Amino acid sequence: MSDAAQPTAAEVRAAVEAVKTALDRHLAAIERRTGDDDPAVYEAFNELAAAAEEYDELLYDRYDEVTPFEIPGVEDALPPYTGPEEPNALSVLIRRDYAVAEPERLLAQARRVEAADEDGVRGSSAGSVHGAVGVLFGEFEPDEIASRHKEFGLEEGDSTLWVTAADEPAEPGDWLEAPFEQVDPQRVVCRFDVSTVFDDEPDDDLEDDFGPVSELEDDEDLEPLEVDR
Repeated sequence: MSDAAQPTAAEVRAAVEAVKTALDRHLAAIERRTGDDDPAVYEAFNELAAAAEEYDELLYDRYDEVTPFEIPGVEDALPPYTGPEEPNALSVLIRRDYAVAEPERLLAQARRVEAADEDGVRGSSAGSVHGAVGVLFGEFEPDEIASRHKEFGLEEGDSTLWVTAADEPAEPGDWLEAPFEQVDPQRVVCRFDVSTVFDDEPDDDLEDDFGPVSELEDDEDLEPLEVDR
């Protein structure tokens, strides 16, 4: 950038002083916090992130230097909670991603479910992968599929769970056509994210500890499923 547009040394100094102040406020908020979801800690975190990002930018513009810190994107975080202190209703929003790692295992498990259906009410839907998915998710609860995903030939991806608060329960059928469109981030009480980007150790370490994972060769290797009728 041009010399005229560069920040002054005083502006850089003021920015670093703002970081120091934000650090003190962040620690003080943590020391006084009243619970895991204390909004004061959240607010102090965002202020610290914004101050550090401002300092990083000014430092680079003035001196062509950077800080060793990775500044989180404040705009990507949830805003402070502004919902009711005593909510009368809750909504739980869950997304879980899977890769179909072993289609033949998925198909075989779906065929077992259909074979155990003595009334034959499902018909024959397990001849395709998408049909097999429908059979399995129609038979088992999502939590059970999550805990037994390898049995179904699935590989876990990212997942997230959001708990949101409401003043009153929704009317029956209100949101069924578009269940995830009207989420107010400021009413999110808590959220829990699971992703491989959070893993500290590479997957190769698991193989070193437990040995290589055996591959499915035929349907005889499948563990029998318990199917409720």
